[in-house]
Amino acid sequence: MENIKILIADDMEANRRRLDRMIRAAGNLSLVASAKSGYEAVAYAAVKKPDIILMDIEMESQMAGINAAAEIHKILPETKVIMLTVHQDNNIVFAAFQTGIVDYVIKTAPKEEILEAIYSASSNQSPIRPIIAEKIRQEFARIKKSEDHLTHFFKIIANLTPSELEVLKLLCSGLKRKEIAEARAVEIETIKKQIGRLLQKFSKKTTREIVEEVNELKLFDILKDIS
Repeated sequence: MENIKILIADDMEANRRRLDRMIRAAGNLSLVASAKSGYEAVAYAAVKKPDIILMDIEMESQMAGINAAAEIHKILPETKVIMLTVHQDNNIVFAAFQTGIVDYVIKTAPKEEILEAIYSASSNQSPIRPIIAEKIRQEFARIKKSEDHLTHFFKIIANLTPSELEVLKLLCSGLKRKEIAEARAVEIETIKKQIGRLLQKFSKKTTREIVEEVNELKLFDILKDIS
């Protein structure tokens, strides 16, 4: 097998040494550079042109490795980046894959798993690991639930009168009943009745519940543009 050039990027010396020993013990791997930051990783990659980069995520900043991976893929699109990290947060996992990385391995993984990740990346056969597959499944489930919820809310909004819609917009902007009455130039009793109908249509007990869900779904961003 052709010699595979490796670059390590990790701000922890103990981690770099472990990976260094692992790479040197493998006959067909060679360490071309060892970076202590995302900035160094980009610089070394540009000069050394490694085949594989083992990249930590949190170095000089929380997302240093992800930012470095994005920059490296701009200048070296053929270089394979493997995230080797302690992070398992869904948002971080997806942010990493959006940069074009090929694999995501937990730092505490055994030596054999890390070496397998290197060889798989080199031969363009990086797997979707069970931990990643599960996070993808969870994310799609979350998106589906959010879309269903959004559709449900749009159906409700489609059945609101113009006055009710305006009151909802004002509620979402943080105004109280009295302030809405003043803004609408109507009696507060009128606003109370309209809010009562909103609660009924949204099947909620309080306006706070409505406002929280509308804002969580970012419906306010849409509603604020409706005249």
